[in-house]
Amino acid sequence: MSRIGIWPNLNKQQAAALTRQLCHWLSEREIEVVLPPDAAEAVGLSGTGAEPLNAVWGDVEFVIVLGGDGTLLSAARTLLPHNRPLLGVNLGHLGFLTEVEVPDLYPAVSAFLAGRFVVDERVTLCAQVVRGDETVHEVNALNDVVITKGPFARLVSLETIVDDAYVTTYPADGLILSTPTGSTAYSLSAGGPVVSPSLDVMVLTPICPHSFFDRSIVLGGTSRVRVRIRAEHRETLLTVDGQEGFGLQDGDVIHVQANTDRVRLMRRPEWNFYHVLRAWRRGREV
Repeated sequence: MSRIGIWPNLNKQQAAALTRQLCHWLSEREIEVVLPPDAAEAVGLSGTGAEPLNAVWGDVEFVIVLGGDGTLLSAARTLLPHNRPLLGVNLGHLGFLTEVEVPDLYPAVSAFLAGRFVVDERVTLCAQVVRGDETVHEVNALNDVVITKGPFARLVSLETIVDDAYVTTYPADGLILSTPTGSTAYSLSAGGPVVSPSLDVMVLTPICPHSFFDRSIVLGGTSRVRVRIRAEHRETLLTVDGQEGFGLQDGDVIHVQANTDRVRLMRRPEWNFYHVLRAWRRGREV
């Protein structure tokens, strides 16, 4: 391999020093390193990765993401068009997406450079906001697309259609459309099911619905969902992976469906989703 990407979250305390060390370790093995230009400058490696993002990320063998699940979510959305495998390195608490801890970094990278890894493909979602006859916003998500009311205690009405079939109009605080990856995030907190990431499905979960009978619905992976907003107030938002927001208006229609592009996560051959679930549970019980 001749070119590896590094995507660091420089807000993490260890990230800058670890990025410099990792760049040095890779360069000793005659491997070129690509960094986002702002990160390269911040860690004193301004001559590395100075090319425009689109010119280089498609050429790397894989990208090492230094941070946590949030950092990996951000990197996954940005790099989705390039279809590069991502290796998540956890610099924070237990993560569902990251693969290795810092003490295991160099042995893991050595193994992956030698081809000893498997690829874990994850479903992603595409969401479009249509206002009148115009698409005013379009985003991708690895975890979830969430429609949520503002800070005031007023419900929104969410007319929901799946594959041209009317489902219901939810009077609720909001609605979560989640991938299997995102089933352990906000959807879980709202009462949704835990879904194996190997499944090709989408989970629809209302947030605090004003009804006794509204539960999550697990939809097929090819389903197309349309949600029409009925809200007199202007604080309603569309959020993506809990990181990006877009203001919605009364009458907006949100179209959500699975992308053809998937996020590819690098795993050690012994990795298992249920081991992660058990570790998360132990962490919650401490």
